[in-house]
Amino acid sequence: MRPTLRQMEYVVAVHQLRSFGLAAEVLNVSQPSLSNQIAAVEAELGVRLFERGRAGARTTARGLEFVTRARRILSEVEALRATMRSDLPFGGRLRLGVLPSIGPYLLPQAVRALHAEEPDLRVIVREENTLSLDEGIRNGRFDAIISTPEDHPNTIQHPLFTEPLWVAVAHDHPLADRDRLGAAELAGQRLLTLDTGHRLARIVYGIAGASGAMVSDDYEGTSLDSIVLMAATGAGIGILPDLFARRQGVHRSEVRVMPLEMPDADRRISLLLPMDRSESFAHRLAGTLRDAADRLELDIIAA
Repeated sequence: MRPTLRQMEYVVAVHQLRSFGLAAEVLNVSQPSLSNQIAAVEAELGVRLFERGRAGARTTARGLEFVTRARRILSEVEALRATMRSDLPFGGRLRLGVLPSIGPYLLPQAVRALHAEEPDLRVIVREENTLSLDEGIRNGRFDAIISTPEDHPNTIQHPLFTEPLWVAVAHDHPLADRDRLGAAELAGQRLLTLDTGHRLARIVYGIAGASGAMVSDDYEGTSLDSIVLMAATGAGIGILPDLFARRQGVHRSEVRVMPLEMPDADRRISLLLPMDRSESFAHRLAGTLRDAADRLELDIIAA
């Protein structure tokens, strides 16, 4: 019965490498054998998965759908094999996705505690934006993610903490002498934020609407550092999450950083797992993450 697991691996490899020859080399099979297997899948399903050309193999729309589902299946099979071979949580390997604005500040303490608790558990961390994290948790690339729960419906959610927001302004900005800013001070101001692949951008748009500010359409930052640099040039008021602001922003000489005090000027962070992944260790992992956040003086959400 087609497709077999091996055939799925062939299709995914060609998609990733965009080449039948490279895929065959990586998988240590002959190119004719790989091509024949993929052709058999196409014939069985009655669809074309790839367009072959001089530039390489281009995945078709139906091929992309096949790859997405195949990755999920292959990930589950690998997780099943690992679980059967090991009594460790997540089969001994936790693939953890995390927001770049969270990972460098929360994870060092959490991973140390996790290693002390489970010294043989491998933790593989990738920092990605909200959209990429959602894609990864759905196609099986991640076992769990640390992100904003609103952006990942139909997942098992373990609330961790609420993170307030701060602002960054140039030293010659009219508001630079304030200790904190509220909605009234933001009225008419230009706000700087990350691109729309991040939940932070949507929060900032909400803040702008509630305060009468505007979100800059001249620039969308790809990192919090770039927002700080743009704020330092006077391009606008940068909006920063608490962990970054208190651990980096307040030490930056080119800007003045202060708390933002207004309703909904915060973001919730949770540990999230796929709905079909029943992992009892996730409760312990969430507790470890909450303990680390508590040491960072964040507002912990009760389990």
